[in-house]
Amino acid sequence: MAKVTFYGACGCVTGSCTHLSWSQTQILVDCGMYQGDRDLKKRNWQPFPFDPKDIDAVIITHAHLDHTGLLPRLVKMGFQGVVYCTRPTRGLMSLVLQDSAKIQQEQARWAAKKGYSRHKDPKPLYTTQDVRQTLRLVKTVPFHQTHEVLPGIRLEYRRAGHLLGAASLNITAKGSDGNSRTWCFSGDIGRYDVPILKDPETTQTKPDALLLESTYGDRAHEATDPKSELYEIIRTTFDRGGSVIIPAFALGRSQEVLYYLAELVEEQKVDPRAVFLDSPMAIKATRIYDSSVAEHDEELQELDDTIDPLSADPFQHCSTSSQSKALNKRKSPAVIVASSGMATGGRVLHHLAQKLGNPRHSVVFVGYQAAGTRGRVLTGGADTVSIYGQRVRVRAQIHSLHGLSAHAGRKEILRWCDSLPVKPERIFLNHGEDQSRRALAAVLEDEGWARPGQPSFGDSVPW
Repeated sequence: MAKVTFYGACGCVTGSCTHLSWSQTQILVDCGMYQGDRDLKKRNWQPFPFDPKDIDAVIITHAHLDHTGLLPRLVKMGFQGVVYCTRPTRGLMSLVLQDSAKIQQEQARWAAKKGYSRHKDPKPLYTTQDVRQTLRLVKTVPFHQTHEVLPGIRLEYRRAGHLLGAASLNITAKGSDGNSRTWCFSGDIGRYDVPILKDPETTQTKPDALLLESTYGDRAHEATDPKSELYEIIRTTFDRGGSVIIPAFALGRSQEVLYYLAELVEEQKVDPRAVFLDSPMAIKATRIYDSSVAEHDEELQELDDTIDPLSADPFQHCSTSSQSKALNKRKSPAVIVASSGMATGGRVLHHLAQKLGNPRHSVVFVGYQAAGTRGRVLTGGADTVSIYGQRVRVRAQIHSLHGLSAHAGRKEILRWCDSLPVKPERIFLNHGEDQSRRALAAVLEDEGWARPGQPSFGDSVPW
């Protein structure tokens, strides 16, 4: 029987993984890592609900860890098929997975050294060698071209706008009754009319079924001016002698923040010598963004004529740990962009530990903050937060710029859906907390779409 089984991002926004099977053929759409609270992270260590040796191919929507982070573990457990993605995704995925492996290996060594693991010999989920083996299996597919990934199974990518290389995709194959059907997988839909990347696209192929993300299914992004909001925070913070810390994902959000900062530099409102990008991965990702000219929108091309926000010139790049540590000794105000975006790790933790207790400083969150993360705790108004096992008092000013979210809001999700050539007969919602899924399901049904399913982990439906 040809079927689709939902194994990830069911009632949460991480761990994306959907299993497709036709007789002896099996495919995964994404193989993401769970992020957030301890219970979610434990899922990364559980056995796969399928045999990795039996998977013929993995089709990746985009490079973020919650969509790719378990690929090396899949390879470690025996997967030897092909990993398909777009060309820009290949470069970013390499950065993400290598960084993930290095962090896990360091954590395992530290746990063994300090003896705080429950295991005598703690191991990482996977190693840098597993990542190298994974990258050898990658094959890139262009946007807008139909590609036969396996006999009788065709793939088409369309730009999703969420991240460089991010894609929505169509998979067309025969069902158990012999009739050909097309499933559309939205992936993570990006924002419309934002700088750097081209707007989200939808397919011209008529989909029979749709698996739709619902991250912001319960709310619409307000019409905002993120550049003006960011400038006002910088201005007031600098006036009181403080610095602005911006936790930002190394992929996507860091580059968009740099774009708005470059516009402020062009307007002579911000001194570029006071802006620091403190993330080796973000620095490398920004180079990939800068070189991917075919994916740039008109706004970035116009700004490039006067100042290139993605080049190494306008701002200070902190590649080494010593450069990062020096920022904490800096006396004059600064804008520090550092990962991770949800404050779950990375260099931003050092800056938060140093500056959260001082009311002169500001912290600006610019993306979705998943349940169980420090970012969710801080934006929720907590008085203290735990960093490196220590309780840190929160006295700095905490801000959220929703206009810089990489995910479509509810209105934008509906706009994307309305651009499909037909309303699919079946809709399933994933990549959203249950409240968001329920809200989006109600709106879609009110507007005449098929009643959306809200699958739980392990639920299956016919292809």
